[in-house]
Amino acid sequence: MPDDPTRWDARRYLHFEEERTQPCRDLVRRIALERPGTVVDLGCGPGNSTAVVAGRWPEARLEGVDVSEEMLTTARRSAVRATWTAADLRTWRPAGPVDLVFSNAALQWLPDHARAIPRVWAWVAPGGALAFQVPARDPHPPAWLEGMLAVRARSPWAAVAAPAPDDSSVLSLEEYYDLLAPSASRVELWDTEYGHVLDGPAAIVEWTRSTLLRPWLAALPSDRDRSSYLAELTAELERRVPRRRDGRVVFPFLRRFVIAYRDGATATPRQPL
Repeated sequence: MPDDPTRWDARRYLHFEEERTQPCRDLVRRIALERPGTVVDLGCGPGNSTAVVAGRWPEARLEGVDVSEEMLTTARRSAVRATWTAADLRTWRPAGPVDLVFSNAALQWLPDHARAIPRVWAWVAPGGALAFQVPARDPHPPAWLEGMLAVRARSPWAAVAAPAPDDSSVLSLEEYYDLLAPSASRVELWDTEYGHVLDGPAAIVEWTRSTLLRPWLAALPSDRDRSSYLAELTAELERRVPRRRDGRVVFPFLRRFVIAYRDGATATPRQPL
């Protein structure tokens, strides 16, 4: 029987810990801050992203914020020394200015980035930075996403479907620049497409069950419906996503990166890639 789709599942999320954490490592390496005194990790999840931040700046005072108590329970069991705060990112705000406001694959859940990103940017202290990455809209959706959208549009699933990923609030690089550049000393933006190697199409379904598929599954009325939906989705991806010669699949995933610096930020050499 499927797990409760309305809750965040730390175990399922960390099943792909290495792949999920790689974009976080890439972002942290690019942040040109020498010694931020305070760092907030928005949407810290089970603490894997906070651990990467702690490894780069071990003397910083860290706070991880997440809406899921289950994720935070896992984070609290980790070796990361941080304050762990349960809160909704739509309404939470720090007690004061923060040297580094950081987020790894969480801000896409905030609606209306044209308003949300300036609100988060306002928390950054002079000399500090805002750095985040989010899944990006792909103008040419990969086969796995086309398959998911195709199944979602079929009867009976279409009648109860949650918003599709292309209804998300993620903006273009140019739009993020326009939001941040007027009050930033500099802004860096880039996209990276990761090619994650997974065991097969069923692994793509497993990956997305803890993220993109959560609202879709939660919209279905029963565990029986969810089981049927997942079985149909897995079969669809088996038809659409080609296996490589070794039986595995390449799972392309586009991510958008943004770093903005407040006046007074001291540039330091980027960490080697």
